[in-house]
Amino acid sequence: MSRTVSSRFPRPGGHPVPRRRRLATAAAAATLVLAATSAASAATVTPNAQPAPAPPTTTTCGYKAAVPVDDFKGIPVFDARKAARPYQATLRTSQGAITFQALTAQAPCTTYSFRFLAERGYFNGTHCHRLTTKGIYVLQCGDPTGTGSGGPGYSFNDENLTGATYPAGTVAMANAGPNTNGSQFFFVWKDTQLPAAYTPFGRVTAGLGVLQKIAAGGEDDQNGPGDGYPTLPVNINHVRIGGR
Repeated sequence: MSRTVSSRFPRPGGHPVPRRRRLATAAAAATLVLAATSAASAATVTPNAQPAPAPPTTTTCGYKAAVPVDDFKGIPVFDARKAARPYQATLRTSQGAITFQALTAQAPCTTYSFRFLAERGYFNGTHCHRLTTKGIYVLQCGDPTGTGSGGPGYSFNDENLTGATYPAGTVAMANAGPNTNGSQFFFVWKDTQLPAAYTPFGRVTAGLGVLQKIAAGGEDDQNGPGDGYPTLPVNINHVRIGGR
């Protein structure tokens, strides 16, 4: 399976979506574990207490050169201290602003990559190329070519998949199979069912109404019924990375 083009959304019955006529079917959809986090348990030390897991490294993140190479900004070198810093990302689009809280603790490699690209202007001037309104409910973005087949020139590993679900407000990575993450990601605008195969890395905190407005505008069915290019153009003018 070519990691550059062949990522597919499963249909409700598990069958792949036919390849689009104009847009290469973009790498699958996003998820984010929005399960309510239980209150932190008391930090008691017991004889059987296990040490905290080590932070990810460049090796475990798996950042490595890959094709395609579109608007190359370099390959991240993981910095655990920077990766641990919470942040919000605000995408200022032609349809309104969308803000999400990055899940830096749950998906440090993914959130580090997104910040790496955003701080270098990678997403500025791009557009969201795919909207699904049947079966699954996502808006897919992050491809500078606008075709669904573009990428940043590197790939990295999946994370945060255990128990992953995809309620409205999830931000997750699109992919072309295991450990093929690049720059493409998606927003879930309505609760949806997907296999736990797409790294959830953010939670929308403002702008869910913008996503729902885009979805209500419909799409052109070029990939099949309920799957195509959004009727309301979603141009990403700028992505701002800020504090919590």
